[in-house]
Amino acid sequence: MTHPNPIRRDRHLATALHLATAGVPVLPLRAGKGPFGNCRDCTDNACGGRPNMKAAGPCLCPRPCHAWAAATTDPRVLTSPAWAAAWRGAGVVGYHPGGAGVTVVDLDDADAVDWARATLPPTRTVQTTRGQHWIYSGTMCSVNGVREGVDIKSSMSYARWLGPGTDTMTALPQVVRALAEKKTAVRPAPRVLTVPAPAGGGQCRHRSPAYLERGIAMAEQRITDATSGVHATVYRTFLAVLSAHGRCGCLTEGHIERLFTAAQAKGESPRHCTEAWTNARTALGM
Repeated sequence: MTHPNPIRRDRHLATALHLATAGVPVLPLRAGKGPFGNCRDCTDNACGGRPNMKAAGPCLCPRPCHAWAAATTDPRVLTSPAWAAAWRGAGVVGYHPGGAGVTVVDLDDADAVDWARATLPPTRTVQTTRGQHWIYSGTMCSVNGVREGVDIKSSMSYARWLGPGTDTMTALPQVVRALAEKKTAVRPAPRVLTVPAPAGGGQCRHRSPAYLERGIAMAEQRITDATSGVHATVYRTFLAVLSAHGRCGCLTEGHIERLFTAAQAKGESPRHCTEAWTNARTALGM
């Protein structure tokens, strides 16, 4: 049996506390860079959502639920028993750029970095696994896929903390705001469901409707969090959902529509969604 590395946990928590002291709202992220899933009480925002989310709610859950909205600068929360399990399983520290008063232009590959160097004013730069984060002073809406390999993370979003970066931070330029405005102006509305739910007929393995609901919510979050390889992420997520829930008859068209809506919000077309769903069913012999 393996156990979480306490040295890594303590290092992540120490980093988080240091950032919180500087006024940067932080949260633990999984090894896969995504936030931890909601607890049972908060699944699918049944609790009403965090008060600082777009639709303000009454949730006072002590756990790090609701992704970016759980980010905090309160050391009592960060070191609380309710957050301890998340820190033990954390792979990296995340932060809420908008809460820190900044905007991150996430450049996912070398081509995106070359574009930024030719198009955007220089600012503080942080190296990432495949590209760079360009950090500007000021906040705006968060929009993924403003161009190939480029996401904007600010309000209602989170980013990985990968260090303070180099060079001087400059004010958020209009050219970045214009990218977001152009993307949101042309994004088509998600289309209605185009595939039926599996007929099922097998024995239900789910302990309760809440168990299924949590699985669907985590699948939606996995698609939403994809920063690259969206096609592959959507297919793998559909495959996982069908593998877990496709044969017992619990999966409804409403569940599938939610997954399709999340995929289309990331730029997938209805045709691509349908193809990914069909291919996943074929791979499972359904």
